Amino acid sequence: MTLPDRWLVLKFGGTSVSRRERWDTIGRLARERAGAADARVLVVVSALSGVTNALQAIADGDGDGDRAGRAAALAERHRAFAVELDLDPDTVLGARLAALQALAVDPRAAARTLAWQAEVLAQGELLSSTLGAAYLRAQGLDFGWCDARDWLDAVALPNQNAWSTRLSASCRHQADAAWRARFAAQPARLLLTQGFIARHGDGGSAILGRGGSDTSAAYFGALLQAQRVEIWTDVPGLFSANPRIVPEARLLARLDYAEAQEIATTGAKVLHPRAIAPCRDARVPMAILDTARPDLPGTRIDASAATVPGVKAVSRRNGIVLVSMESIGMWQQVGFLADIFERFKRHGLSVDLIGSSETNVTVSLDPSDNLVSSNVIEALSADLAQVCRVKVIVPCAAITLVGRGMRSLLHRLGDVWATFGRERVHLLSQSSNDLNLTFVIDEADADGLLPLLHAELERSGAMPMHDPGVFGPSWQQIAHGRARRAPPWWEQRRETLLRLAAQGTPRYVYDLATLRERARALGAVAAIDRRYYALKANWHPAILRALAAEGFGFECVSAGELAHVFATLPELEPERVLFTPSFAPRAEYEAAFARGVTVTLDSVEALQRWPDLLRGRAVWLRLDLGRGDGHHAKVRTGGSAAKFGLPLARLDAFLEAARAGDLRIVGLHAHLGSGIEPAAHWREVYAELATLAERIGTVATIDIGGGLPVPYLPDAAPFDLDGWARDLAVIKAAYPQFALAVEPGRYLVAECGVLLLRATQVVEKDGVRRVGCDAGMNALLRPALYEAFHGIVNLSRADAGATMVCDVVGPICESGDVLGRQRALPAATAEGDVLLLADAGAYGRAMANTYNLRALPAEDVIE
Repeated sequence: MTLPDRWLVLKFGGTSVSRRERWDTIGRLARERAGAADARVLVVVSALSGVTNALQAIADGDGDGDRAGRAAALAERHRAFAVELDLDPDTVLGARLAALQALAVDPRAAARTLAWQAEVLAQGELLSSTLGAAYLRAQGLDFGWCDARDWLDAVALPNQNAWSTRLSASCRHQADAAWRARFAAQPARLLLTQGFIARHGDGGSAILGRGGSDTSAAYFGALLQAQRVEIWTDVPGLFSANPRIVPEARLLARLDYAEAQEIATTGAKVLHPRAIAPCRDARVPMAILDTARPDLPGTRIDASAATVPGVKAVSRRNGIVLVSMESIGMWQQVGFLADIFERFKRHGLSVDLIGSSETNVTVSLDPSDNLVSSNVIEALSADLAQVCRVKVIVPCAAITLVGRGMRSLLHRLGDVWATFGRERVHLLSQSSNDLNLTFVIDEADADGLLPLLHAELERSGAMPMHDPGVFGPSWQQIAHGRARRAPPWWEQRRETLLRLAAQGTPRYVYDLATLRERARALGAVAAIDRRYYALKANWHPAILRALAAEGFGFECVSAGELAHVFATLPELEPERVLFTPSFAPRAEYEAAFARGVTVTLDSVEALQRWPDLLRGRAVWLRLDLGRGDGHHAKVRTGGSAAKFGLPLARLDAFLEAARAGDLRIVGLHAHLGSGIEPAAHWREVYAELATLAERIGTVATIDIGGGLPVPYLPDAAPFDLDGWARDLAVIKAAYPQFALAVEPGRYLVAECGVLLLRATQVVEKDGVRRVGCDAGMNALLRPALYEAFHGIVNLSRADAGATMVCDVVGPICESGDVLGRQRALPAATAEGDVLLLADAGAYGRAMANTYNLRALPAEDVIE
């Protein structure tokens, strides 16, 4: 039978070859791939999980030095696995196990020669591939076995030392037709071989280094000019961050070789960095796939991937060694750097990052690319001390942002800079290829940083999460399924909304049923005694009446809001209204006291300047707890950068002035920001305020503010209201003497409102397609002000098929007039179509304006 001349290379790692059912998967995938592509399949396998570490312990002579005992334990493990595979261990593995045990007592073991170490380390893959080939043949598959050392030749590279030539080798990956013909002459359609090992120039074994099985697969893919190299592992692909640390990290669906190389080099453990170059040079596409989830699309890496600008990943590497070299003599001294780097070469060290000034050069050493031991560093330092002052800084962590066009993204990274501003940055490096930006900080300071950075990058738009050509589902979705969310109300009211849009756009539409649902959910939280609605979110009269009927009071921040709420609800009791202004004039406080509402103060200066107004009053006090939180810097209302609240350092001064002015503090209030994700945040705020309230002695009510998040993003989970309620119940039980108040705004009204616009033009410019609308930041300011996300759909073409990626913009003469970037809309979108912006009920119409003399949006209410 004539065999196909096309090849696919499939590599499987240690976790994929350590269980019987995984070998069944390997056999099935190889058979299916061969049939679907009409190709031959070469399977490259690693050692069983943990075996290479055990072999390394033998090679290192670790522990008690009982190499023979360790070898016997490994032999027993492979025998047991053979039995699990229904194979006879002696028949299948006898010769291999004898070779392993002979190496344990080899005369070269005492000296630990590099050649002997390589032979020891090679045994893991030889054992696993022998077992696997026997099992797959026993299952009736046409599998052959070949020794990778007969086909991969290690080459000596310039400046390599003996250790790296033997134990971190590189191989030739350009083959001629004769090589390919010899390889193709093997009779089986499916072949199985080893990763990690190659043939040294002296005929012995060479090792490709940790993670070398990926590189082996890439070498074979390049040599065979394969249709594709598939790296099968225990995760679904490359992610925008380590998903074990950042569950919200997104799968990277498609990358070009350069971005994949940077991500692998700067910390991702899924793919070895050296595996990409052979495939890139040979133009062989790569895929990273999950053995346990073979139906997931994984990550595709090839030359045809769209080069979308933006941060694709944030990664962390630990164990970085910084070497700082300082000398006044380096200023304009010819050859100084050459002298320094010659010393690194002398000690076999490869430099990663470099930073320099007139009198200092600082470099980093990555332990994954170097044999960085204390002896090596001591010897290097002594050598460098001959020409400069040396300081070694360890341990450090390198935090790297990877993506195309990093320089063009700097303006979007303000909050990222602020995050690093809280840590000590030893070295900052931007790559010359504009593909990465790296910060080196103390390793201890890096803990907990990746989730914060990932969230900031997504929020700022620097990480283009909504481009389906680049980003897939989040790890959380893959592992646990998509968040359960009820369909939005507007999907069932399409015809009604289209009829309203026909009356004119822009137009806000509010669904009172959704509003009541949110209000009743909050009303069911037993720990809360008083519920106030933050009027600034949306002051439509129908919304105020509906919330009043649900038992809500109202929080106002201006005399205008006070007048509006009482005009809308003339029978409203004053005690159901809070007045919480910020830097309002005295006249507004006078009006609030005259109405009999509860007034909140937040400065000592008010007591000092208006003693006649405040004497004898009972007020609430807003405190700044020294920190802010929320979805954007502009909504964080705590901390020294925010104008809100009395700082704790001035509380004693306020209390003293209050006593002098016969002012009683009957409520404490803190609101640290909006869109806060952790449900425990409010419990912590309550605990802090309760402790202070006990000290003050006159406080009856604690107000923990609002800021409950809304799932604006399509993949966001709804706020865990039940968890929030449980937290509040626990902390309320600890301080039962205080009434608990909350003042949400957006949580109640955001999802009940949509904005209807009409498309005006569809324009393409320099590869960017833009859909224009009859209103923009004048009708909905949040995207321009907060870089906020709102879902956008074409209501006129709800059932349209093909989509296009576009920016949705308004008619305002400002570059910031963008309602959404990189959104998927029907390709047929045209002038006159009605577009819907979702979750626009909060801070939409309330912040609308007449800039460019454009009319304010209309408003409608539906039941």
